[in-house]
Amino acid sequence: MEPLNIRPDSLFVNIGERTNVSGSARFRKLIKQEKYEDALEVARQQVLNGAQMIDVNMDEGLLDSETVMVHFLNLIASDPEISVLPIVIDSSRWDVIESGLACLQGKGVVNSISLKDGEQTFIERASKIRQYGAAVIVMAFDEHGQADTLERKVAICSRAHKILTEQVGFASEDIIFDLNIFAVGTGLQEHRRYAMDYIDACREIKKRFPTCMVSGGVSNLSFAYRGNDRIREAMHSVFLYHAIEAGMDMGIVNAGQLADYDELDPELREVVEDIILCRDDSATARLTEMASRFQKGVAKEEKTDAWRIEDVEHRLQHAIIHGILDHIEADTDEARVKIGEPLKVIEGPLMAGMDIVGERFGSGKMFLPQVIKSARVMKKAVAILQPYMEAQKAQTRKADSKVLLATVKGDVHDIGKNIVGVVLGCNNCEVIDLGVMVPSEKIIQTALDRDVDIIGLSGLITPSLEEMVHVAGEMERTGLDLPLLIGGATTSRMHTAVKIDPAYDGTTIHVPDASKAVGVVQNLGNPDKHRELRRRVRELYDRLRDEFEQKSLRTSMVSLEDARSNRIPVDFAKSKPIAPRKLGISCFDNWNLAELEPYIDWTPFFKAWELPGRYPRILEYRHVGKQARELFDDARKTLHEIIDRGIVRGAAVVGLFPANAVGDDVEIYGPDDRSRVQTVFHFLRQQKEQKEGRFNSSLSDFVAPKSSAIHDYMGAFVVTAGIGADEYANKLAADGDDYRSILVKTLADRLAEAMAERVHQLVRKDLWGYVRDESLTPEQLLTESYVGIRPAPGYSACPDHFEKNALFDLLQAERRIGVALTESCVMMPVASVSGFYFANAESHYFGVGKIDRDQVIDYSRRTGRPVEDIEHWLAPHLAYSPEKATPVKSRAKS
Repeated sequence: MEPLNIRPDSLFVNIGERTNVSGSARFRKLIKQEKYEDALEVARQQVLNGAQMIDVNMDEGLLDSETVMVHFLNLIASDPEISVLPIVIDSSRWDVIESGLACLQGKGVVNSISLKDGEQTFIERASKIRQYGAAVIVMAFDEHGQADTLERKVAICSRAHKILTEQVGFASEDIIFDLNIFAVGTGLQEHRRYAMDYIDACREIKKRFPTCMVSGGVSNLSFAYRGNDRIREAMHSVFLYHAIEAGMDMGIVNAGQLADYDELDPELREVVEDIILCRDDSATARLTEMASRFQKGVAKEEKTDAWRIEDVEHRLQHAIIHGILDHIEADTDEARVKIGEPLKVIEGPLMAGMDIVGERFGSGKMFLPQVIKSARVMKKAVAILQPYMEAQKAQTRKADSKVLLATVKGDVHDIGKNIVGVVLGCNNCEVIDLGVMVPSEKIIQTALDRDVDIIGLSGLITPSLEEMVHVAGEMERTGLDLPLLIGGATTSRMHTAVKIDPAYDGTTIHVPDASKAVGVVQNLGNPDKHRELRRRVRELYDRLRDEFEQKSLRTSMVSLEDARSNRIPVDFAKSKPIAPRKLGISCFDNWNLAELEPYIDWTPFFKAWELPGRYPRILEYRHVGKQARELFDDARKTLHEIIDRGIVRGAAVVGLFPANAVGDDVEIYGPDDRSRVQTVFHFLRQQKEQKEGRFNSSLSDFVAPKSSAIHDYMGAFVVTAGIGADEYANKLAADGDDYRSILVKTLADRLAEAMAERVHQLVRKDLWGYVRDESLTPEQLLTESYVGIRPAPGYSACPDHFEKNALFDLLQAERRIGVALTESCVMMPVASVSGFYFANAESHYFGVGKIDRDQVIDYSRRTGRPVEDIEHWLAPHLAYSPEKATPVKSRAKS
């Protein structure tokens, strides 16, 4: 139900293993007793523990495996907590696999097929899997048995890859190789190299087939130590540390039983590493001897503040790594006196700590909130040393790269950009942040004047995509040859490949989040790695452009006339519109923000901090739960602070008006006079060819047509919870507290969305009153379990941001509550939400998707705006290339 994107730079993907009757005695017992609800809980627990895919295996002699597999997969499909993850159908029986494939929604994975029954059977089964649209795990297994050596693993996988890609038509990225993980530490000499051969095979397979993935059943590794969970967890942790580094992408593991490599007992880690890496023939005996000391249940040593007795260099390093501010002033001053030169304090213990932070973040051992906290400690220490450095006219060590960051012209959103800036600063980059609304001329001139190495562009709204294309074109025109990084919520790898990369001959790379930025910048700073990265990106973007063109050719569009004839058939006579209790405008200029906390949707908050997962489950996740809980505690403290101290203020303006649809437009009338048209809202209609029984939707379908003589109504709103937020966040940033600065901005966004939800509730129950007896909990509100919708201009159902102009003029939002629009239709303050209210019981959210040129021309006629202007604002939604279209004489803007 949700995409799982696995990129070459993604961290390890955990495949939950507990829904396997062969590997889990508890699950097997539940399935045999037909306690399916309890069995579902096993799967749900895997999700809570951080599994990103779920392996389902029903192979058991006394089970009707095919029937049970179908029944369980259908149950999973109906469970919203589990069905968000892709399913791995795991069976040694082909009939079970095929029956399971027929049950999967979205894209699943088959585990597995192999060459053990010969090429013909392999091809037949692979063809069927491809027909179902699934990815496939291929076992390193042929007619002569399982591959147990490096040479056999590579040879079998190479043969399978050739068959799958050249004869079956599989894409390489849909092939996952299971290179066979066998038990080590058994005492048998022939088993010594099993782990090392797997790791070496990972490296070779990735070299030969870089877009394929590598998997394995990790629990097999520690089979000799079953019953001793502490030993097994340590073996899995050490093995994964080295295998992931070699190219292992995913594995079947118990997501709830993975130890932190850095937190393992040093003695235990060393002996396990000796076994995994074949470093010492006596390692197995040593591990067996110490196994009794690490039985499950042995108490762990209490953690203390022992680090405070270390020397000052180690104390500073510890404080940086763990983000501890408590002693930083005293420790920094002590280090300055001891070392003698403030510059050496920075280049010594402080940078040593930041180097560890950067390495751990890049390898997935630390998370974004921790990194931002570390940066706060670093900035505080540098600020203490700054006066002494100025007195000595000292300079810090030369940065590895100089990076210019800017939110493009027309856009004011900067949370993501600020996070990237902090993270790059933690990795010895000099960051020049030009702020928001930055025109191309300033970006290019600053890059020249400051001699930067890299330019990074950020943007959130869809018009920013076109502005990025413009900046890239200007860089090409002026001959500026610098790597160009693209980031922001609306950006994508596909858009970068199709639109931005062709406009600029230099290196252009889409960077999806802060964790990827570090590796990209480091590679760009190394000439050899830069050339290799540029080559790989060019090949990828060429392929993406080909895919985009092929998909465009396959996408069937209908004419605007045919789309309108397939509108949503709402029967307004049957469900007569309800007149609002209070027509006209209602204004709330100082909303009580304290009441909004129950309405906050925290899931997007964690996503903004690059901690993916659904709230509240994320607080219990095995890998990020601790960090999520710490961040949540900090967020709630800051939330109460900004509300209790009145730092942030909220306001709202709501308008409810008589309205009727005229074609795809909706006329808004005066509260007391339907003959007076106050304004007209212009909506777009889906033009993609629909399946039988589905409609080409437009928001105008939810308002009664004027020709019906039925009196209908429509609403509009603007809310903000950001008055004062930016000023306070900027003050915190100026004081060196980026962590709390970003916290304030992300919280203001959440408060604005919570306020939009709360105001909509007020409209439904009171101001409009079309569901006065509604009694939904805040949790039900967040799942939109109510009648009516509140779509926002610039988003999927009405993608034209320009419609905000009419909405703001109608409500006089700037005069009434102080929310203004920029020329690019960005709301100021940024933590604001605007949109429309539709009350019809059949109204629902949808995406307009791509539109064809006949609708653009019609929309130009309806709005009085030039075709070129509309093509600029709606560029991502065009089903054609404006450059190849015949020029149209446009009406001038009225």
